[in-house]
Amino acid sequence: MNYGDDLFKGTAWYYSRFRPIYPSYLFRFLVNKFSLDGQGNMLDLGCGTGEIASRLYDWFDSIIGIDTEYEMLNEAKEFKEKFRIPNIEYFNGDLNQFIYEMSVSNIKLVTMAKSFHWMNREEVLEKLYNLIIPGGGVAIIDNYIPNKGFTLWENKVKEVISKWYGDKRKAGNTIYAHPDKSHASIIENSKFKLEIHNLPSYKYRWTVDSILGNIYSTSYGAKRFLGDNISGFENELRNELLKINNLGLFEEDINISVKLALKV
Repeated sequence: MNYGDDLFKGTAWYYSRFRPIYPSYLFRFLVNKFSLDGQGNMLDLGCGTGEIASRLYDWFDSIIGIDTEYEMLNEAKEFKEKFRIPNIEYFNGDLNQFIYEMSVSNIKLVTMAKSFHWMNREEVLEKLYNLIIPGGGVAIIDNYIPNKGFTLWENKVKEVISKWYGDKRKAGNTIYAHPDKSHASIIENSKFKLEIHNLPSYKYRWTVDSILGNIYSTSYGAKRFLGDNISGFENELRNELLKINNLGLFEEDINISVKLALKV
């Protein structure tokens, strides 16, 4: 699916400030699973604002974050400079452009956090297989759960979003189409060996403002889709949520699934 060049236009500022951060045990899992020791290289594909890369930088010689959205990379670079992280570089483009323009070897780990579904998955795995050393692999991280049950407040958020943004999930210049094949099946049909790990869920506490910020961080919830209706949307969502909890505090159980594509 070609979503155009503006898939996450205007969302990066919100993305870096309002997306729930990943828990430390996810990174401990990756360190132990791949025997990370400060050597070798890592790619963070679809790196967004660089959270995964910046949490793993001291476990590699170098990390390269790759993303097609320059606004996301600007946020990532700002974080890198602020915290003086020496060994992360960022590349604006896709994997094909990166392979064509750059030379990298000794890749031990490739991470993709909530980004694999935007890609030509079969092609990406095929190209990555030749870049990764034996014993390394790909970690596809997400919290997508088919048929997930929603709380009262989550259903209310979905209802208000549908009213103001429309029933169909916008994505760039078209409508989002969820892949008909699972990530696991794509890995099973590749040269990699599949492992699936469902890590413990964790509780995340939202406020009304952080819920709004998180919506604005998404491809479907970009502010530009609201036009002149930003105030109307925010006022209705705030009022409806405060009816549910007048303190404006809401909890969510967030699941983490890690699908590994291992090069044995």
